[in-house]
Amino acid sequence: MRGIWRYSWLAWCLAVAASTVQAASPEPGLSADGPTAQELVAGALDLTRGRSSYAEMEMVVQRPEWQRTSKLVAWTRGRKDALIRFTAPAKDAGNATLKQGEKMWTFTPKLNKTIRLPFSLMSQSWAGSHFSYNDLSRTDKLLEYYDLEIIDQLEDDGHIIYTVEAVPHDDAPVVWGKEQMVMRDDYVLISQTYFDQSMQPIKRMETLEIGELGGRTFGTRMRMAELDQPDSYTELYYATMDWDVELNDRLFTVFSLQSGATP
Repeated sequence: MRGIWRYSWLAWCLAVAASTVQAASPEPGLSADGPTAQELVAGALDLTRGRSSYAEMEMVVQRPEWQRTSKLVAWTRGRKDALIRFTAPAKDAGNATLKQGEKMWTFTPKLNKTIRLPFSLMSQSWAGSHFSYNDLSRTDKLLEYYDLEIIDQLEDDGHIIYTVEAVPHDDAPVVWGKEQMVMRDDYVLISQTYFDQSMQPIKRMETLEIGELGGRTFGTRMRMAELDQPDSYTELYYATMDWDVELNDRLFTVFSLQSGATP
């Protein structure tokens, strides 16, 4: 475990300490005074979002034949709304993605084209990376459509490390057979593994660096990769992070997506 943390991420990607809900009795597999699986997942989801947030990031897509580096900015509000806009390289500047609850749009300024993504396209690659549109739209789906259970915990480097298994409801509108998240007791996500319907692990997001930005500690460098292609991956670096920023409602609109408006 320490090896992952000592490497010099999204989502999806993606820092509010979740308020502790006092349960009348512990859930299966939990100590009476420990967090529930739901609290851990909610805390991890909120850690890099807060009430609202602004981030400046760098994304590196590594393929066997080539490498591409992009810069982007992102605004989020709660778990439902997000706007991501590329700023570099020049050929990609202005390309943007908007999320409003369950709805998502993309905008390509060179073509002056806006597309609302149907569910059938959500599993496709986002901006040529190893992240899919599904990864960007997930937010609180884990809390709505999955049964969550802590299946393991251990102590390491001064933290309790939890493994949470997420199994989707039978009628859940999701593509994965299950997911497993490894996270610290302060909600820092260490890894998230995605399994297909045959329960085979397909891809994994790992935290390579943990740091402090804007007064909060979280994963500042993340890697998403398919497990059968270890030399092909996408890394996301957080350069700047501001929390609880004032954002106008019009920022999370199709007009803002197309116009390039900022707060």
